[in-house]
Amino acid sequence: MAMTLMYITNNPKLARIAQSTGVDRIFVDLEQIGKQERQGGLDTVQSRHSIHDVKAMRSVLYKSELLVRTNPIYPEIKAEIEQLISAGADVLMLPFFKTAKEVETFINIIDGRAKVCLLVETPEAVAAIDDILALPGIDEIHIGLNDLHMGYGLEFMFELLINGVVEDLCAKFKAKGIRYGFGGIAQLGKGTLPAKLILAEHFRLGSQMAILSRSFFNPDKDDMPMAKEIFRNGVQEIREYEQFLAMQDEPFFFESRIIMAQMIDQIKSVRKIQIAG
Repeated sequence: MAMTLMYITNNPKLARIAQSTGVDRIFVDLEQIGKQERQGGLDTVQSRHSIHDVKAMRSVLYKSELLVRTNPIYPEIKAEIEQLISAGADVLMLPFFKTAKEVETFINIIDGRAKVCLLVETPEAVAAIDDILALPGIDEIHIGLNDLHMGYGLEFMFELLINGVVEDLCAKFKAKGIRYGFGGIAQLGKGTLPAKLILAEHFRLGSQMAILSRSFFNPDKDDMPMAKEIFRNGVQEIREYEQFLAMQDEPFFFESRIIMAQMIDQIKSVRKIQIAG
């Protein structure tokens, strides 16, 4: 089965292009509470999306699903969720939770009216994952490598792919029969850590979802007139590489993981030198 590819945008034109070139989900990001404090000053995407963007996306999407990341649990979360369901969200994602109680609150408010996707991105959520997975009503789980690596005090977010955290979580999700994914991927041939190595790890771990990262297409830097070509070629290359990976045997993925671990160590070493310099 092909992976579900997601792209974060509040631009209706880009959403149409992504949809027409095979992107499965358009991702609107409403999360604001606590995000600036966690990620301020870092090279991360901090969206400024709104409920109006959700409505705008709903009006242009006929094939791709509409996923909305809400705020974490806060006093007005019920009103926020009601607005998003009314606006036509297909999937609601809960970020930055730490307890099973928060997840239970989210599931109960949604009450089956949209798919429930959890974004595991805190060490506390990882520690409580067995209690969380015991709850009924979880449709999908995505592992957020960026906040999670910061929570563990790691230097590079893809360290989570080699230190056992992502592997252990994926095994638990798989045992529960819950769809799961992690992180983001760039165009093939690009990315600090090559996208082909990351895709191979998705396949090895049975992941079924990935976000197309800002480096896949960045409207602040990339040429908008080229967007359709970039999306078409980029998605096609990913789909073709998925077909290649589906035919590979276990030694291929073992070797790919070794190469990935070596490259992660090299990236960390270069960063230490840059900081020291």
